[in-house]
Amino acid sequence: MLDYDGDTHVYLQIAEIIRGRISGLAPGHPVPSEADIQNEFGVARTTARRAMHVLREEGLIYTAQGEGTFVGAPDEAPRAQRKTPIFRQIAADIEQRIRSGELQPRRPIPGETRLVQQHDVARETVRRAMALLREQGWIYTVPQRGSFVSPEESWPQT
Repeated sequence: MLDYDGDTHVYLQIAEIIRGRISGLAPGHPVPSEADIQNEFGVARTTARRAMHVLREEGLIYTAQGEGTFVGAPDEAPRAQRKTPIFRQIAADIEQRIRSGELQPRRPIPGETRLVQQHDVARETVRRAMALLREQGWIYTVPQRGSFVSPEESWPQT
C-alpha cells in the first residue's frame, strides 16, 4: 500500500489515501484520529500528524479541540455537539472506577499512554481529565512515579 522506497514522502501518500476516503463524505463527518492512522499504517505519530496537517492546510478537514477531526471547514456543516466535553467523560469514567472499588486508594491509575489509547483521544485531552480529577481530589500525582487514587478521606463530598 505505502511505497517506502519511492520518491513521495510517506505522509503525503497517507494524505492521498485519506483524501480519497473522505472525498464522498458530508461536511462534519468524523475523520480517523492520528492514533487510528498511526495504527493502520504502522507509522510514527509525527508522520500521521503531518498527513493530517496537509489535509487541514488544503481545507479538507478541521479539528475541534477535545472533540475530534471532521470533514470540511468548521463553518460548512454543524457537527453534533457533545453534551459533555470528552475530557470530562474520561474523568467521570475514572471517578466511577474509583467509586466502584476497581481503582483502589493509594494505588496507581492507568497511565497517560494507556488512557490515550483506551479513549482514542489526544494526550492533551487525557491531561485535562487528570487535572480535573486532581483538582477535585480524586487523584494525586507523585513526580517520576505517576498518578494514584487519593485516600478515601480526600475524596469530594457528594
